[in-house]
Amino acid sequence: MQRVYEFLRRHPTLVDSFWAVVLLVMSTGWIVALRSMPPESGAEHVPETGAQVAVVAVIAVAFCAAVALRRRLPEQMLVVVTVLGVLQLILDTWWSPANFAMLVLIFTVASRDVKWASRWALVGGALAPTLAGLRWPTEGQTLAGAIAGTVFMTVAFLMAWVLGDSLRTRRAYYAQLEERARRLEKEREAQARIAVAAERARIARELHDVVAHNVSVMVVQADGAAYVLDTAPEQAKTALATISGTGRQALTEMRRLLGVLRTNERGPAGREYVPQPGVDQLSDLVDQVRGAGLAVDFKVIGTPGELPSSVELTAYRIVQEALTNTRKHGGPDVGATVRLTYGDQGVELLVEDDGRGAGRELYEEGGADGQGHGLIGMRERVGMVGGTLDAGPRPGGGFRVTAVLPLKPA
Repeated sequence: MQRVYEFLRRHPTLVDSFWAVVLLVMSTGWIVALRSMPPESGAEHVPETGAQVAVVAVIAVAFCAAVALRRRLPEQMLVVVTVLGVLQLILDTWWSPANFAMLVLIFTVASRDVKWASRWALVGGALAPTLAGLRWPTEGQTLAGAIAGTVFMTVAFLMAWVLGDSLRTRRAYYAQLEERARRLEKEREAQARIAVAAERARIARELHDVVAHNVSVMVVQADGAAYVLDTAPEQAKTALATISGTGRQALTEMRRLLGVLRTNERGPAGREYVPQPGVDQLSDLVDQVRGAGLAVDFKVIGTPGELPSSVELTAYRIVQEALTNTRKHGGPDVGATVRLTYGDQGVELLVEDDGRGAGRELYEEGGADGQGHGLIGMRERVGMVGGTLDAGPRPGGGFRVTAVLPLKPA
């Protein structure tokens, strides 16, 4: 049964042709019945001559053809049935069952989005019963009966138009719902892509900060150990121990990142391997940098308060990246200053050094080779929590990074 239904949906003209044939058979039976009535029956508007019968038959066939083509050429068929109706009025050819095609065409055109055709069908349907009543009045019928019959037929024509217009409205509503569903699906896909891109950027920032800082410390200590290996074995041993500790710390943070990615691989208590670093770990970070040979003056100003985890992580990563850049670009005998100031609205970070600073291409264009991501990552992190960042050369030499982080992240 489903296959038959799908076949009929794919071939609507075939369905309309079937009903057109049914209508033609009914019209033919009606004509034959009229011709077979005896003259004394008093039947009105009976086609008497062969020419009259031919005209009635041709008009009936044309009406049925309009029904067969109503969905393929709806506006054209509306014009055809209008012309046929006018011909019936002019030639005094009374209606037949084939005139039902008018109702069908009014319904069909009203269900479409062609406004002029729909209005034409509405006006024609409202006028047709009145014109037919005036052209072919029934003998012996009272005025009230004639009016009642005309009103009844007018309501039938208008109902055909109303049903068609309701179908058009429902189709438009369903089409709007489908369009909205498609738009929502596209928006969900776009939001998913944005979320994936944001997560990739966040992971890239974390990896950069972890790898750049710890590997930088390890390289500095390895160079120092190689330099004093023969002359000061104890210092070389200390440098190697620092390298080992830094490497373990880097591995720990890498495991934390992997724990974030593998959400199903948590610890026994359902937690990540280690908590994210925050402002409480800044002292450890500064000590690690001092152990790598960089003189750092670190102070906390104000009364420490509780900060959102995102703000704490951002503060830690900014200090970490700024000190890493100092080691990279500050030159020999460089010193750095780190200030963490607590205020009523948030915290302010100041990281500056007295080294040779960095060229404009390093802090404005992503590095000399265009691949630098440290300051880019800083700006992204600060922007994520709704703060502000200022980074650039310091008057008198060196480099300065200033960040203001709000207590309530954006």
